[in-house]
Amino acid sequence: MTTSPRRLAPYLFVELSNITSVIAGSMVFIALPWLALELTGSAASAGALIALTSIPGIFFGPILGTLIDRVGRRISGLISEALSAVAILLIPVVHHYMEISFVLLVLLALARAVVNPAAGTARKSIIPDVAGPAGLSLERANSIHEAVFATGFAIGPAVAAAFIALIGPFDVFYVVALFSAFSAVALFLAKTTEARGDGVSETGSLFQDTVLGLKTILKTPAVLLGMSFVMTLAMIYLPTEMVVLPAHFNAIGNAEGLGLLISTMAGASVAGALLFEKLQQKFKYSTILKMGFIGLGTSVLFMSFLPPLPILLVLGAVLGFSWGPLMPMLNTVVQRVIPENMRGRVFGIEMTIWGAGPTLTAVAVGLAVDGAGVQPVYFFLASIVLALSLYISFERRNEDLNKAQLLTS
Repeated sequence: MTTSPRRLAPYLFVELSNITSVIAGSMVFIALPWLALELTGSAASAGALIALTSIPGIFFGPILGTLIDRVGRRISGLISEALSAVAILLIPVVHHYMEISFVLLVLLALARAVVNPAAGTARKSIIPDVAGPAGLSLERANSIHEAVFATGFAIGPAVAAAFIALIGPFDVFYVVALFSAFSAVALFLAKTTEARGDGVSETGSLFQDTVLGLKTILKTPAVLLGMSFVMTLAMIYLPTEMVVLPAHFNAIGNAEGLGLLISTMAGASVAGALLFEKLQQKFKYSTILKMGFIGLGTSVLFMSFLPPLPILLVLGAVLGFSWGPLMPMLNTVVQRVIPENMRGRVFGIEMTIWGAGPTLTAVAVGLAVDGAGVQPVYFFLASIVLALSLYISFERRNEDLNKAQLLTS
């Protein structure tokens, strides 16, 4: 049976919003630390910038998730993307009129960090609403969603590196703003009926409603397990991409090499994400988790020896491919076992973990790189990633993921 274009269109517009937003975000992922290094010459400053701009997401992420459940997923994502475009424009506009110090850069970057977290949460929350009419299973819809996300993340760093070289580290943010604006327009066009209950507060308090989302996670073993591996990666692995690798490539004067490596990892994760739909037909969720984490931990360890770029690219591809199926699996578990009227809150807490993890470790990692050098710090972090990956892979509670797999969409 063929799905009509009209029923498929909302899902396609959500994914158009997804890729343009992620391109913008991954450009910022490269451009902000690079600009901090240009201004200060310190990896610790780059780490501090990452940490400070993560703080708004920590405080506002869960609350924004609650607002998404109340106000609506599409309208919340649209507003978030539009404000993100305006906020990021402040960096090149202000630079046009005055010199930007590191402190001022942090303040300008915080403007985007305050309004941006709701966009990704809203898109993940709306997937079941647009997948059903499009005739897509949750597994397939989430595989495509995360593959599109990874594609945007593969494109963004290369685009950022190219525009940094072409127009400079300040004007590159004009391009970022343009992609954010495209994302907002796409969400405006993604009109669908949202299943989120009546939108009425359960407790009468925004804070208590948010806490209720956290309690729901704690009572749901499969989701709690998924959040634990998100925390592991956010705290230990992400600083290697956000601080350690930029410091290495900055030291050797190779912005294009950094962009190529990040893009290779993201590109490989596209294949891994798309493979999830097929993998879950042959393997249990717990087995997919085990394969992903063992591959991820092993590849990071070998990357920490900082071999020549061609070998780094191969290892990065293994890392990306191993990571690829994990996020579609977690998305599916959340959408399947969490009540629809709490979906935004749970995804909001997930996004908060992604923000909180690097905040807790990025500054320390930057200071360690400045003091001990890139390679020893990278090896230390990679060893922890591998140890935690092995622990999570053989954790007995992984069987709870399989219970979620057996539920119908």
